[in-house]
Amino acid sequence: MSHDDFAFEPVRGLPAPLPRGESLLWQGSPHWWRLAVDAYHLRKVAAYFLALFLWRFGVQAAGGSGIAASLEAGVPMIVLGTIASLILGTLASFSARSAVFSITTARIVMRHGIAVPTTMNVPFELLQGAALKRRGDSGGDLAMRLRDDQRIGYLISWPYVRPGRLAHPEPCFRALADAGRAAKILADAMIAHSWPATVRRESPPAPVAPAHEEAITA
Repeated sequence: MSHDDFAFEPVRGLPAPLPRGESLLWQGSPHWWRLAVDAYHLRKVAAYFLALFLWRFGVQAAGGSGIAASLEAGVPMIVLGTIASLILGTLASFSARSAVFSITTARIVMRHGIAVPTTMNVPFELLQGAALKRRGDSGGDLAMRLRDDQRIGYLISWPYVRPGRLAHPEPCFRALADAGRAAKILADAMIAHSWPATVRRESPPAPVAPAHEEAITA
């Protein structure tokens, strides 16, 4: 597994031409709005500032201020919330535009990074498993669980890591619009590569398989 600074792409999303016998099966990028909501928590930030606005409005109104004065007291919260939301949305948009996820017949490749693009190359042999978490009708996150002897940096890989897995970070194709299709392609590729473990979908409340609604094993 390698982390390489991105300098030149002979093929979009790939740091070097694929070896003979290896072919590209799928490529995708995050949907910027899904990324803004799920990774950058844009809705939560907007709701927080809205709550602050309502609180300040309520305090002023309870203190005897008129409606106009109460609204004026809460305006700074709306302004700050708007600025914060715009910043988060812009970051999510740039991050989504710079990220390219690839599945080949032998590996996954993740290229991401706004200022300093980085490429993560993970051969199937270094994976213990993969899981798809549905978000909405067809969108979702596709996370890859690494072998115990493999590590990636959480901060350098964020937001393209599985949320909450700080001790053993897992690379993750986040905010995909066609997550189910990507999961099936990955499952089929890993099985064809004689990969020995299991690919499954984790979609609360019950875990089921990516395409066939059952566990996929080699």
